[in-house]
Amino acid sequence: MDLNKLSKEAFETAKAHGWHDEELPDETYLMLIITEIAEAVQADRKDKHAYKDKFLASLMPDDDGDMFSMLFEQYIKNSVEDELSDIIIRCLDLIALRGKGVYADEYMAKYLHDFLKREPSFPEVAYELCKFAVSTDESLGLSERIGGIISLVTSYCKQKDIDIDFFVDIKMRYNRLRPFKHGNKKY
Repeated sequence: MDLNKLSKEAFETAKAHGWHDEELPDETYLMLIITEIAEAVQADRKDKHAYKDKFLASLMPDDDGDMFSMLFEQYIKNSVEDELSDIIIRCLDLIALRGKGVYADEYMAKYLHDFLKREPSFPEVAYELCKFAVSTDESLGLSERIGGIISLVTSYCKQKDIDIDFFVDIKMRYNRLRPFKHGNKKY
């Protein structure tokens, strides 16, 4: 996953869809990330997982936007995998909005490895993700906090054999096809 490229794409899509028309504080964007984490927990509680194979079997190479969107909504939308990809996309959008890069060091990698080694439940993983978002540790800047969130999501997905690169890619395609400020949300 090329995080720099994806970050720029996520930002451009969000901007084109009206999500950056007004200046908002980091806390608003971090809360939206937490919202995606909560949506992932709800999908897990309902045991709602994507049907990647059915999606791919139904999708034709020349499917237009409407058919792609319909199949996405039928087989992928609101699943654990979809919500995990939303977490990453929101993180990448925020990093690009602030003109920063994603940062995770060796200490972070070891911490995540040790955390996941004990095979935490999904709610425990979600709680850990939220801790990165709301951290008041002054040694962790926005880039490190976002790096921690992305690293934990991708590491968790690797542990659970979730092809998060695939799900981020198709969610970004789906997002490009959505209408301006879909759902008429304020932010």
